[in-house]
Amino acid sequence: QVQLVESGGGLVQAGGSLRLSCAASGRTFSTAAMGWFRQDQREFVAAITRTGGRTRYSDFVKGRFTISRDNAKNTVYLQMYNLKPEDTAVYYCAAADVGPTSDYLPLPSRREYKYWGQGTQVTVSS
Repeated sequence: QVQLVESGGGLVQAGGSLRLSCAASGRTFSTAAMGWFRQDQREFVAAITRTGGRTRYSDFVKGRFTISRDNAKNTVYLQMYNLKPEDTAVYYCAAADVGPTSDYLPLPSRREYKYWGQGTQVTVSS
């Protein structure tokens, strides 16, 4: 089991920045690839491998958002720059258990992920 708790959401003006954090506890964060999704439909935003060596982004955030992780702190981050009103959503952190040696980068689908946080609201005003 992995428990995920997101934080860092809030209200920001268009063009501003926010950094979301997702703290993991429970079994083994270090064996999980991590992802960020948004909205109730679980729209894919970004993903990162277990080691942090590879990342994947959706087209609508590429160049503006950066996903990273700190395995020593059991935390994954989503740094968001140049925010737009259409980025307004609840952002969810998710974990895909890939095992202790895999460097698998999950596909941009919610079906790849087993564990989910409760979400954090991001609101971008125009």
